[in-house]
Amino acid sequence: MHVKVLDEQVVERAKARGLDVLVYAPHFVRLPDIRERAREFSDEELLVVPGREIFTGDWRNRRHVLAIGLEDPVPDFITLDGAMGELARQGAAVLAPHPEFLNVSLGRGDLRTWAGEIDAVEAYNPKLLGHWADRARSIVRRDDWAPFGSSYAHLRRSIGEVWTTFERRLDSEAELVDALTEGAAREVGRQRGVGHRARCLAEFAHLGYENSWSKIDRLFLSGTEPTHPRHIAYEGRFDDVAVY
Repeated sequence: MHVKVLDEQVVERAKARGLDVLVYAPHFVRLPDIRERAREFSDEELLVVPGREIFTGDWRNRRHVLAIGLEDPVPDFITLDGAMGELARQGAAVLAPHPEFLNVSLGRGDLRTWAGEIDAVEAYNPKLLGHWADRARSIVRRDDWAPFGSSYAHLRRSIGEVWTTFERRLDSEAELVDALTEGAAREVGRQRGVGHRARCLAEFAHLGYENSWSKIDRLFLSGTEPTHPRHIAYEGRFDDVAVY
């Protein structure tokens, strides 16, 4: 349901693991580029669906939202209200990845506030170790959310570690969006054992780079990066909800 890397090795691994669909949602890449790359790596065996994990709020108070089925690009680092309004306008499927994880996630209060707009909450991914995994499962179960699971793969070897199985066949982006927004029946599965644990730890360790100050500085000081809300490509549409 959610991967950050996409190349021939990723596709080969996905097929070997028996996956039919990948949602490709890399950080800080604009939707047209994501869509083009997803199309490049889709074939009759594997459908790659473009998605956007939108970073709402500022860097110290982030709330990540995963959107599938977007028609128009949405930047990062806009207010949560602004993001949710735009996703509703476009009729996208709205998913809450890694709930209450560190400082990058929607909390239980956020989920209640936006219950009418959120279609599913992540029950598990390899970065959710120990109590974070327990907390995600508890939130999904206690508040009766439609679940999803994902490899959240930033590393190729994580592909296929976690998956979501729908009871219906999904042959297109539109069919996946419909399954999510309609609450179609599904189950979350994952690998187990020492190998899975090792890959979970590797993914968690990757957070060190992902949250480094050098990366923050490189990405958002100039305002010219592809998903900066004041980038010329957005034509000023998000200036009123931009936080940078």
